[in-house]
Amino acid sequence: MNAYLLVSLSALCGALCCASPLITPVAFVLCLAAFWRRVRVGAIAASLVAFAVSAYRAEARVDGYREAHAVARAELGPPKRCVVSASVVTSPTLRGDALGFIAELHGGDCEGAPVRPDSRVRLYGGPPSLARGDRFEGIVQLGIVRIFRNEDLGDPYLSYARGEVTLSGAVLAFELDSPGRSLFSHIDRLRAHVRARIQTTFAPAAVGMAKALVLGENDLTDEEDQAFKGSGLAHLLAVSGTHLVFAVVALVEALRQLLIRIQAFAAGRNMGRWAAGFGIPLALLYADFAGGSGSAWRAAWMLAATFGVRCLGRELVASRAVASSLWVGWLYDPLAAFDLSFMLSLAATSGLLTVGRAWGHLADRFSHRGAKLFVTGVVATVSSMLPCALFLATLAPSVSLIGIIANVFAAPFGEVIALPVCLSHALMSPWPALESGAALVGSGALLVVKRVAFLSDSLGWIGIPVPKPTAAQAAVLCALTAVFVAVGRQRAVWLRGVEWRWVVLAGTAASLVALELHARAFGNPHGVLRVTMLDVEQGDAALVDLPDGRLMLIDAGGFVGSPVNPGERVVLPVLRGRRRDHIDVMVLSHPHPDHFGGLLSVAEKVSVGEFWDTGQGEREGAGPEYRRLLQTLRERGTVFKRPEDLCSGREVDLGGAWLRVLGPCPRAVPGRNANDNSWVFRLRYGERSVLFTGDAEHEQEQELLAADRDALRADVLKVGHHGSRTSTSPEFLNAVNPSLATISCGMRNSYGHPHAVTLETLEHASVEYARLDDSGSVRVTTDGTQLDVQTFQAALGSP
Repeated sequence: MNAYLLVSLSALCGALCCASPLITPVAFVLCLAAFWRRVRVGAIAASLVAFAVSAYRAEARVDGYREAHAVARAELGPPKRCVVSASVVTSPTLRGDALGFIAELHGGDCEGAPVRPDSRVRLYGGPPSLARGDRFEGIVQLGIVRIFRNEDLGDPYLSYARGEVTLSGAVLAFELDSPGRSLFSHIDRLRAHVRARIQTTFAPAAVGMAKALVLGENDLTDEEDQAFKGSGLAHLLAVSGTHLVFAVVALVEALRQLLIRIQAFAAGRNMGRWAAGFGIPLALLYADFAGGSGSAWRAAWMLAATFGVRCLGRELVASRAVASSLWVGWLYDPLAAFDLSFMLSLAATSGLLTVGRAWGHLADRFSHRGAKLFVTGVVATVSSMLPCALFLATLAPSVSLIGIIANVFAAPFGEVIALPVCLSHALMSPWPALESGAALVGSGALLVVKRVAFLSDSLGWIGIPVPKPTAAQAAVLCALTAVFVAVGRQRAVWLRGVEWRWVVLAGTAASLVALELHARAFGNPHGVLRVTMLDVEQGDAALVDLPDGRLMLIDAGGFVGSPVNPGERVVLPVLRGRRRDHIDVMVLSHPHPDHFGGLLSVAEKVSVGEFWDTGQGEREGAGPEYRRLLQTLRERGTVFKRPEDLCSGREVDLGGAWLRVLGPCPRAVPGRNANDNSWVFRLRYGERSVLFTGDAEHEQEQELLAADRDALRADVLKVGHHGSRTSTSPEFLNAVNPSLATISCGMRNSYGHPHAVTLETLEHASVEYARLDDSGSVRVTTDGTQLDVQTFQAALGSP
């Protein structure tokens, strides 16, 4: 192991302490122990220092962002219309019809509240020609950045802290004050020109892919995005080292050939070194033009280091080039380890340099040219994918075996045809006929790649299911990799002639299995009732683990007019982390979008045994998404249950807990507001119970009190209607008499939830409460006697 590379990896990995403060240091020490005899003591000491400094820098960045986010929330409050002065600080990107960029505010006013200068805000809107450095004034609708904080999903602040954006919103009116004049401004205007030419000349079905390939903009449809990820072909549309090889190395080589032909200049000079010097800024400029993703910058700095070595006439060492790119990435971004594109690029490069070199001779065994090319493609694909497996497992529930073959067939069209043609197309606008021809060829190649992606994704059943790795499992795999890299090809033998590799592999496999069993036991507990109120912002979502292992999902959040889907962003990742692929009972408390918006995506990905619906939405209409939800569930054989099926007036056994449905009984009242037709039921396990109220307001609360106030008694109350003043009357709260109340509301909500009158009612009754906009997710666990409450962050309101 190169000492320089070891220290740079240590600097990169120290940031992981923010995510796993106990496991990461242990894994790091084990990895260093593996290299103890392969590197000098000074390198080990330097690695320890780099790791500690990295952990400190990352923690400081995250803590600073938490504080800035809290201050911004306190100052802004609910979303407001603001008049601001700002400057563009990132390259604008276009997705659909929305231009997105990050701006730095210089000042302004938000409905009487001043705007804090230097705040960073993500905005959508503005003219297509917008560029970095442009200073503008405008009217924007601003709100605090929406962050889902759920204990099962780790700390979300780690990714948000990288961009330091605390506010987001839409541009309502825009006036350019002064255009930017820097080099980066001109690059962005060139990007806008190339984007416009792609949209004008490429086939409509290929525009999104061409923009991804050339500009690094993800403008794929949801179906296309899923197909490329599911087929393992997403890397073909990502700006990576391959792009730099085609775009930069080709230009550098062309320059070298040109310089050689200028005899007066080339005489006595090494034109390769001169051309390499030109390649250094070219690589960096191209990475910026191509969107500046983590993978693009890492590859650019690695290529710049390579050119730098050539320029100095020194011998190239690949590991040092990789290490240099890591140092630059870490110095620029202390949280680079949480940039997935950066880490995938590093993993793929490492695989090609290690596994690819080790297996490269396999193609030499074949004499037929076609067979040799096929084996070479398979070796390159497998060697780059193997180190990426750990990261890819966090994205998809399975690893597609067909993806290896798909890459072999799609890569020639994507990398050999589409990539150089699309890059060349950006230079051809002065020659319309040539430009149109390039667009035609590029579109054709991209559509072939797209067809392969959809076909491979449809064969997803060939894939190997993989659970999302836990932090402990990731640490074990990293330690194993370190041992194998450290020992290399040594054939140390243990007792009775057993080679050490098999001992290490067996120990690793046993550790992974034990950790997986632990993860599954946590995700599917038995003998307890566990209720998790998920943070889905302004909406409701709750997972209920029943004592016999069955699972219940109550609502899944949702936003009107927003592409953010809490089902995909929160519920499905939590289910996958808990190793759950079946929901025994799915409940829609009432047919409002902030409760059913995320259910459709969940119903499409996991099986559902029963669906409890009040029936009001189907009778009176609740929109197309609600209809698609019902259709999807019926097509998949889910059993529907209505109030008339569940309103028995008594407790019934549900997975070892006792359930009593209290409303809407005997059926939903026709024509009534859906809030007051919410499912209301109590779950009891032993001496403890939880009352779910949906969005029930005073009218339904009065009916429940009149029907059987004693049946409302519970230890935990899910407060109705997000803490609205129209719910949780003092009389109703007195009947429930809870020790804890949870309020599902969002820090970005414009309704004023929870209202002060509701909080005063809870405080007057001496009820502790957790409002999810402060606490994040809330998990309540009981064995029937004790009640354990955990929140994402300690923020219980006290009476």
